[in-house]
Amino acid sequence: MDKQSTIGIVLIGLILAVWLMMQPKPQPVPPVKKDTVVQTIPQNKPVTQPAATGTQETSKTQINADTENNPFASSVEPEKIITVETDLVRMELTSRGGKIRRYFLKDYNTWYDSKNPENAPWYKKWVQLVNTSRGGGDLDLVFVTKNGQLVNTSSIAFTRNETDYHYKVSGQDSITIAYTLPVAEGKSIVKTYTFFGNSYGSIIDIELKGLQDVMGAYRYDLVWKNGLNFVERNSMEEAQTANASVYMAEEQLVVDAAADETEKKELNGNIDWIGTRNKYFGLILSPLNRYSDNSGAYIEGMHTKGAKGDEREYYDIQLKVPLNRTNYQKDSFQMYFGPMDYDILKSYGKNYESMYEFGNFMGMSFITRPISEYFLLPLFKFLHQFIPNYGIVIIIFSLIIKLVLFPLTKQSYKSMNRMKLLQPKIAEIKEQYKNDPQRVQKETMNLYSKYGVNPMGGCLPMVLQMPILFALFTFFKTTLDLRHQPFVLWIDNLSSPDVLFNLPFTVPFLGNEISGLALFLGITMFLQQKMSVSDPAQKAMVYTMPVMMTVLFNSFASGLNLYYAMFNLFSIIQQKLVNNKTTELEPVKNPKKKSGFMQRMMDAAEQKQKEQQQMTTKKKRK
Repeated sequence: MDKQSTIGIVLIGLILAVWLMMQPKPQPVPPVKKDTVVQTIPQNKPVTQPAATGTQETSKTQINADTENNPFASSVEPEKIITVETDLVRMELTSRGGKIRRYFLKDYNTWYDSKNPENAPWYKKWVQLVNTSRGGGDLDLVFVTKNGQLVNTSSIAFTRNETDYHYKVSGQDSITIAYTLPVAEGKSIVKTYTFFGNSYGSIIDIELKGLQDVMGAYRYDLVWKNGLNFVERNSMEEAQTANASVYMAEEQLVVDAAADETEKKELNGNIDWIGTRNKYFGLILSPLNRYSDNSGAYIEGMHTKGAKGDEREYYDIQLKVPLNRTNYQKDSFQMYFGPMDYDILKSYGKNYESMYEFGNFMGMSFITRPISEYFLLPLFKFLHQFIPNYGIVIIIFSLIIKLVLFPLTKQSYKSMNRMKLLQPKIAEIKEQYKNDPQRVQKETMNLYSKYGVNPMGGCLPMVLQMPILFALFTFFKTTLDLRHQPFVLWIDNLSSPDVLFNLPFTVPFLGNEISGLALFLGITMFLQQKMSVSDPAQKAMVYTMPVMMTVLFNSFASGLNLYYAMFNLFSIIQQKLVNNKTTELEPVKNPKKKSGFMQRMMDAAEQKQKEQQQMTTKKKRK
């Protein structure tokens, strides 16, 4: 490997290192305390439950005391909670605002579930997605009355005719829950939820009855507050992957809040959908009506940092719905509330899959997304159909990727090996012409031409692989399939770091948790570097790069580390086979001088040297 190749590898490594250093370190989120969890709701009995945040619950709420000027003023009403259970979710709905209070996914457990006893209740096992700590969720209506008062239905008491407090629906069946906010005689707001037994999708109907002379302005807003609940152990990484987006006119606009800043975005026109997500789960609202005027969307996001270094991102999303100024108006919305599973999202036929995160390469997602969407993800899911253990899937997956990249890596290894065999001859040239750098470069280029070696042959194939490697990096960090999936021995969760042992002290940039797979990755990288580097001046790279990568990958998901470690191992085997086939170099017959970039640079340098010598000779003669 010559100087140019080494510089190329080092630059690629530095780019990757800087990018990886920007990735968040794990920041554990403590599990929910026992006294903060709402117990199971008994059937057929009104129950007022404690708030999910652990604060004492106020059984009655005074809404808008100015009853004379506000037709939406409500008398004091107790909060009434019901439970709706489907095959996939269990949720709580409340009369206060007529909204979803909490939302549990049955197929996805909390990150701390492995620490729970076997008989732990369901509310300690399942992921809960409504951000109760900041009064999130809601699906509230916000509007201005004709007398200029701002109304938010979040805390106003709704009523319902049914007396049951627990509902269950399965399979293809559905259930409808209706909440009514009576305003005056013949005037009301009705929020109707339709839930399906086997789907994360639901329908929300908003009916405005007789309110054309009450509601002012020209629209109302349907609002979801504060994004989703944070449900992963690595809160910083979850915040980094959280965002909100709008899809309209066949394009997706993503809003990702920067640190300690509030990001705002308002759009006007027909909206296909608006949504927000965290690392693995998301919420999408899609209007089923098409509007001509006064419709649009608004997003407000905030990225915050806590005193202990933990990070959070909160997103308010709202749909702007125009008023038709008639006696009766009905607006319908589809709501998707569940996992960021590519196949499930795509099955809705509304481009929901655009929210699925495939990452990008140097800001160019148009390169990495097609690679992940049409090759990596289908291949990964195909292998899992036959292999239940995702760790084994990753090993076979890495072997297949290695075979796909074989033409590029083979050429790279051949070029590096040929450069390695030329090193003694290059050393002789440097010693012979040590006082003439220009002559050293010229003779070196002649040597390359004589033996048919391209000094850049090892770098170009490596650069061409980078988009695929970056796509794989994001793919293994965000794919839902690996969440909480075990492999072998101590590797019990491929979506989080595998902790082989804990140090009794903390190491800067490393912490006190040591990943076994990160160590394995560092060893394979060391062996690979040792096979490639022959120049004594570059020996330091053999040791520094593996150490640096081990530190950087120590906090990454074990599935990602397993992939790269196995990829390195297969690379070592391939490189060994390629090197064994070429043990010595023979001069090529009738070598042709190539007018490549390097040769042109050498010719230009030689010509410039001649001109300088001529100028020096002329000055001496004068």
